[in-house]
Amino acid sequence: MKHLYPLKFKPLFKDKIWGGQRIRSVLSFDFSPLSNCGEAWVLSGVPGSETKIINGFLKGNTVNELLEVFMEDLVGEKAFEKSNTEFPILIKFIDSNDYLSVQVHPDDELAAKRKIGNGKTEMWYILEAEKNAELINGFNRKMDKKTYLDFLEKKQLKEILNFENVTQGDVFFIPSGRVHALGPGILLAEIQQTSDTTYRIYDWDRLDDHGHSRELHTELALDAIDFLQPDSFRTNYPRIINKSVNIVNSASFTTNLLSFDQVFRRNYEGVDSFVILVCVEGSALVDDGFAKEILKAGEVILIPAILDNINLKPDRECKILEVYISE
Repeated sequence: MKHLYPLKFKPLFKDKIWGGQRIRSVLSFDFSPLSNCGEAWVLSGVPGSETKIINGFLKGNTVNELLEVFMEDLVGEKAFEKSNTEFPILIKFIDSNDYLSVQVHPDDELAAKRKIGNGKTEMWYILEAEKNAELINGFNRKMDKKTYLDFLEKKQLKEILNFENVTQGDVFFIPSGRVHALGPGILLAEIQQTSDTTYRIYDWDRLDDHGHSRELHTELALDAIDFLQPDSFRTNYPRIINKSVNIVNSASFTTNLLSFDQVFRRNYEGVDSFVILVCVEGSALVDDGFAKEILKAGEVILIPAILDNINLKPDRECKILEVYISE
């Protein structure tokens, strides 16, 4: 059997009512024939939306097909035990040219009860934001189910939502159960559990091209919402060059930010997991000692679990999100 190597993927482009042009203008993706693009799925094992490999002898295969053949060599022993038919992490780039619906995602327990696969915990890394751009993350006051329903029924939901201004480099961790939405003027990288389950709470009373409003999931969302208020709505982290900085450490995934302007060596011997490299700025040569691939902003490379040592050589200062499963 031939050996695994750093894997690149062909993105899938999603037309959204709120999508814009930044996935083309900033990340240089051609999403034609779509007129706009809300999401580029750059690594996905979601059934029906699986990304295909574009490099090496495995070209043309999906990530889930590789999982069937290479098993723990691809994803690690613990990850394979939990998810042996579906790659567990989904990576997207999202361009919000308008408000996304106010929404919530179920946790693993509720998803299992409803037989809809995984729950959905996610994080956002802001690549670009217009002046005064904002997003919604949680509630702006102590909340309970009765108070929430009162505001929802009176069409005053906006009054109890927590709005956060955003700038480039901001990080937001959105655990399952957190009510949230993106506002206009934001381009971001999203790291999430493999799930496409979204419960839409409010959609700003807008209509699609056919004059129809999108379906709301009021009752389904109610049991999914976590009404507890977090200590902080945004993730603060030190901005240090040529060092790995941990920004998210959860049961669903761990994410580090690598900012570097010189050769950066990564050793994964102690990591029982695949590693995903998500480039958010600049570009770098990824070298495992046998194969070499260029990783550009907007692209991902999947490092199989069996590979332990990677060298990253930037063309200038480069920023990469390093994602893996640690629990």
